[in-house]
Amino acid sequence: MTLDDVREMLLCEVCGGEHLLDRPVRFGCASDLMSDVLAFSQAGALLLTGLATTQTVQTADIADLSAIILVRGKKPDAAVIAFARDRSMPLLATPFSMYEACGLLYRSGIPSTMKCAVGPDVSDAG
Repeated sequence: MTLDDVREMLLCEVCGGEHLLDRPVRFGCASDLMSDVLAFSQAGALLLTGLATTQTVQTADIADLSAIILVRGKKPDAAVIAFARDRSMPLLATPFSMYEACGLLYRSGIPSTMKCAVGPDVSDAG
């Protein structure tokens, strides 16, 4: 699956990185806590978040993530879009909630990288 497939599935508006929509999407992570993204994500993951900030883009860049999808209809301002463009970070926005967007991605075969430190690993359930 490519980022363009995800864009279509989640009805995303592309806010930046239109030329990067051919990137492969193998797994995803979702969080509004950037410390969790740094601790639990994997390089190449797709990040779903409600935080439309330059800190989110910086975190995604440091973690070597493939793209950012803003949930709940959030739209980044011009400074965030420019910051993402400078880092070649695709930035998309979906009207879906984080819960709904994650469910659609998981159902389509995109597993999570956000492993729980305690309790059962549910990434292979179902």
